[in-house]
Amino acid sequence: MVRLFAAIAIPDDIAQALVRRQQGIEAARWRPLEALHITLRFFGELREDVARDLDTELSTVGGRPFEIVLEGAGSFGDGPDIHAVWAGVGESAELRHLARACETAARRAGLKAESRHYRPHVTLAYLRRPDPAEVAAWIQSNNLLKSPGLWVDRFGLYSSHQTKDGSAYRLEAEYPLG
Repeated sequence: MVRLFAAIAIPDDIAQALVRRQQGIEAARWRPLEALHITLRFFGELREDVARDLDTELSTVGGRPFEIVLEGAGSFGDGPDIHAVWAGVGESAELRHLARACETAARRAGLKAESRHYRPHVTLAYLRRPDPAEVAAWIQSNNLLKSPGLWVDRFGLYSSHQTKDGSAYRLEAEYPLG
């Protein structure tokens, strides 16, 4: 079994700027630079044969390269149940199309439909019982975040492995656009 997801990598210069924002929440487990990405579709634990079928389907995803920007900041959860803080992604029809294409590839590979609403973001930290006031202050100080344009000309299939420091990701396959 292998735990997989499709994602867009964040270029180092933009990732470095995000890492500089990783402070101010005591209960945060800040994500390392190499873990920053925009998930297109989380697939979960898959058998090797299903993973091969998924790779085949993802290799047929088309589309042209496009540009996106990271903008804004927020969190998932409320009050004591806040469990992550993130950098937002500006609205992009092309990004939504790519995420839908990854969903279609997953369905063709035999996976169940994703039931959650797609909200593109870059997770910056996972939280465990944070002080809601600290999280609110962090969001307020980062809500004007706006990155330079990020050129998307490929996406990847990544595996996720648990380590003592959290999840580590490895690029398993890359799919060019255009």
